[in-house]
Amino acid sequence: MIKVIKPGLYSTIQDMGRKGKQSYGIPCSGSMDSFSSDLANKILNNSINSAVLEITMVGPVLEFINETFICITGANLSPLLNNKIIKMNNPIYVKPNDVLSFGVLKSGLRSYIAILGGFKTEKVFGSRSMFKNLTKAVKLAKNDVLNFNEDIIFKSSKINLHKISNIDNEIKAYKGPEFDKLDSNQKDFVLSNKFIISNNYNRMAIQLSDLLINNLDPIITSIVMPGTVQLTPAGKMIILMKDCQTTGGYPRILQVDEKSINSLAQLKKDSHLRFSLKI
Repeated sequence: MIKVIKPGLYSTIQDMGRKGKQSYGIPCSGSMDSFSSDLANKILNNSINSAVLEITMVGPVLEFINETFICITGANLSPLLNNKIIKMNNPIYVKPNDVLSFGVLKSGLRSYIAILGGFKTEKVFGSRSMFKNLTKAVKLAKNDVLNFNEDIIFKSSKINLHKISNIDNEIKAYKGPEFDKLDSNQKDFVLSNKFIISNNYNRMAIQLSDLLINNLDPIITSIVMPGTVQLTPAGKMIILMKDCQTTGGYPRILQVDEKSINSLAQLKKDSHLRFSLKI
């Protein structure tokens, strides 16, 4: 077991998300940066869908009641075990009564804690990913207790760690269903402009500061998914993320690929990005 001494700014249990439930209006959810969460699980030889702890900007303080192994990937929040710096992207042995905490944010935005065998929280529609009005908890709270399988024996992974970061400010995307309704000037603006992430960003969506004049006709409410770039009547561009709605009525001008969704998950307010079109 693990006791939550402090929950951090926004710490949630996530896995690969809920597949095949979007027709019922249930979002995909899952790890915002699947590259980093997958890496943490692979280093511990966990199954790929083992639940991890996703932490944002400010990390939690966790007291371990039982021994286990953990691995921390993604953003560098200066992880500490018993107030001593520990390595990221490595298996770390944790003893009973050890305390995991975090310091300053050095890079990225979201960090992932994998535990040997995965966190054993409630599973709803095949996933442990926390989501409002679906799971009992939306995020960690003080004095929560997290369970995990204490009987698993750790076996060292042979994963090649040649790549441990996925942050890229070049966001690769395909044409969205309404992309070709843009005129040449609008297309040029979308593909050549350097955009800035506004202060409106969370697990549902990222809003960009720059405005694109929108003279497109409204569309019938249609399917959207993580990575869909919507254009509002006011000219705001919104990139939908893992907790996004399943349908929307704004033109869908781009569809960001999975690798770039991972990058977006690590970009903070005022970060710059450019879109590049995939063919």
